[in-house]
Amino acid sequence: MLAHGAKPVAVYTQPDRRAGRGRKLQASPVKQRALEAGLPVHQPESLKASDTVAQFGALAPDLLIVIAYGQILPRNVLSIPSLGCFNVHASVLPRWRGAAPIQRAVLAGDAETGVSVMRMDAGLDTGPVVLVRHTPISGDETAGTLHDRLAVLGAAALIEALESLAAGTLRETPQPDAGVTYARKLEKPEAWIDWSRPAEELARQVRAFNPWPVAQTKLGETVIRIWKAASTAPHRDSSKPGTILSTGTDGLLTATGQGALLIQELQLPGGRRIPAHAFAAQRPMQGLRFV
Repeated sequence: MLAHGAKPVAVYTQPDRRAGRGRKLQASPVKQRALEAGLPVHQPESLKASDTVAQFGALAPDLLIVIAYGQILPRNVLSIPSLGCFNVHASVLPRWRGAAPIQRAVLAGDAETGVSVMRMDAGLDTGPVVLVRHTPISGDETAGTLHDRLAVLGAAALIEALESLAAGTLRETPQPDAGVTYARKLEKPEAWIDWSRPAEELARQVRAFNPWPVAQTKLGETVIRIWKAASTAPHRDSSKPGTILSTGTDGLLTATGQGALLIQELQLPGGRRIPAHAFAAQRPMQGLRFV
């Protein structure tokens, strides 16, 4: 049985990736924290290679904890830990199985989400759930702010689940067949705004894609990233979707397929995020059209 005070024997994380304007290799925050703690770090490209599986097996772990690792673990890896493998997933399963549960929940307009601790099996987030914690999604929540809240919630849930495992009181509940949805991986083309859609949907798109890949549009030939926006009451203007209806200290009011979107914060190529009214103060904007 799991003993209190058990120590990690190793940390697995993704290989270093190039990032930033200099495209330099950067270690993940997980790797950085593990090295600070003096833990061995492994960064295989895949967990399917026989030598990687053998290396993992040699560690003889009692338990494997997976959080946002980005790979589906093969059966021969899942079978190694004597007490099994547990995953902390950022949704209330079976809703939003898959790669991007936080962003898909915001994009869909879900009123709440949460974290699920589950015992892993060979499927995609299909294992029995051992603990769930719920949290509401506010009307101005971005994927970034929700991610940070769920990280705290998930850490507390994991500790609680491990304490129950150690005490022998952990209960597993199979996921129901009803209510299954899949949170497919985000793709950059999804960031482009279709102004013919309702303003409420576009506001959710802006929030769901903050901080990545960031909703974007064009004004002439200039690509503009939109970091913050809100839907407004329906307007009676007959302007084409994407037309800037008015500007003010609160932002750029823009026509959509239904209602209007108030753009509050944006970014020009090579620039910083700025309030939309600061951008509007640089040139006449009313009547121009985003495409």
